[in-house]
Amino acid sequence: MEKRVLTDSQGHPVADNQNSITAGTKGPIILSDIHLIDKLARFDRERIPERVVHAVGSGAYGHFELTKCCSQWTKAQFLNGQGKKTPIVVRFSTTLGERGFPDTDRDPRGFAIKFYTEEGIFDMVGNNTPFFFIKDPIKFPDVIHSRKRHPQTNLRDPNMSWDFISLNPESIQNIMFLFSDRGLPSCYRHMDGFGAHSFRWVNAKGEAFFVKYHIKTTHGHQPLLPEKVKEVEYDYQQKDLYEWIASGKEVTYTFNIQVMPEKDADTYRYDVNDITKVWPHGDYPMIPIGKLVLNRNPINYFAEVEQVAFNPGNVVPGIEFSNDRILNARVFSYPDAQRYRLGVNFDQIPVNCPMQGNNKLGVTHYSRDGTMNINGNGGNGPNYEPNSHGGPVEDPKYDWQTTQIAGPLARTKHSDLIRNNPDIDYEQPRQLWAKVMTDWHRQHLVDNMVKSMTKCKIDIKQRMIKLCYRVHPDFGTSIAKGLNMQVEAPKL
Repeated sequence: MEKRVLTDSQGHPVADNQNSITAGTKGPIILSDIHLIDKLARFDRERIPERVVHAVGSGAYGHFELTKCCSQWTKAQFLNGQGKKTPIVVRFSTTLGERGFPDTDRDPRGFAIKFYTEEGIFDMVGNNTPFFFIKDPIKFPDVIHSRKRHPQTNLRDPNMSWDFISLNPESIQNIMFLFSDRGLPSCYRHMDGFGAHSFRWVNAKGEAFFVKYHIKTTHGHQPLLPEKVKEVEYDYQQKDLYEWIASGKEVTYTFNIQVMPEKDADTYRYDVNDITKVWPHGDYPMIPIGKLVLNRNPINYFAEVEQVAFNPGNVVPGIEFSNDRILNARVFSYPDAQRYRLGVNFDQIPVNCPMQGNNKLGVTHYSRDGTMNINGNGGNGPNYEPNSHGGPVEDPKYDWQTTQIAGPLARTKHSDLIRNNPDIDYEQPRQLWAKVMTDWHRQHLVDNMVKSMTKCKIDIKQRMIKLCYRVHPDFGTSIAKGLNMQVEAPKL
């Protein structure tokens, strides 16, 4: 078989890829060695800005199969018609570590799914936790900074993270989940995912529902217990996912939803827009609607995993946003971060392109130019609208359902704080401790938290003991005992 000829980036054939051009055998390299300069210049620019969060990731392709028609709740076409299959790509990740950080870090895991639907891209951008640390996005930079590196030492500092948590009671439920056995999965195959936000689904009749997403592994959830951490490889989660699929096996999950009629939200005991809370399954049971199947590895990690770009704002007709403040901010922040990382035309990168799937509408808009525009830039067609040249036009049938919004324009506290229930942030963590966890799980939670807090300052430990005691006296007492401190019961 005849070998292909090596070329440079401009397609010029390369005669010698082993030696640079020099002025004589012992002379200096000359600047006109275009092949050398081409290789070095491109090498110098190989690294793009990494994600500020979720930098360490793994990915795979597959499909979503609808097992229950959802037309009673949404007009989204990919959710109508039992048996319909939609191509997907999934990216799993840790949250805080930089690229190269070990997979063994106790850290929320990202679980993001890109659906290539007939009506464009739908992104479900979730985590392995059903709730989040904060209710208001104005705190997001702070919670992330507190859990990353100290600005002076450039080291992870437990004083920073526990200081923030101890002053933000709304974070305690997510912390309990993170430091429980579910906080460190044995691998992505044995991990669940959650949309966490409530979304608003609208059906063809104009009826609206609030919906939460739950992705459950069919392989069974398995934690990576502390005694096993030293036995696994540095990037064991990437290795496990890649090798499992490469061996011809599939990774599968069930896709479930909780559905709340919109009219229930005003009187429900929890604010449906509060991402720090769950809806108990006794109130709104999980409904299986589909199956996720991952069965193909990316050909090139950088092109298909590092460059894949997710955005919670990528929704299709029939799926709308709730008033969840974190969601409202994410629909700006995510694409803004991708424009910074990948350029304004990141949606032309093949893995992000809406034309990957069964898109019946095509991609027809009037945006032009920008860095790395590679799709023809609209050719000689008009770049404005309205126009008289037969360009694409708006269609009112895709308009969102009208919603009523009223109230003063102000920096308001989250509605839960206005319901005069000072215990609202402790109710669900208390249930998690007392009724969901077993003695074995509770002991692991306490051990993991104590280990992390051991080197914290005394005042931070005291605040955390009070916070845990407020959740449940046994919880606070156990943390205090583990830290060799006394319990000072909070004044309720």
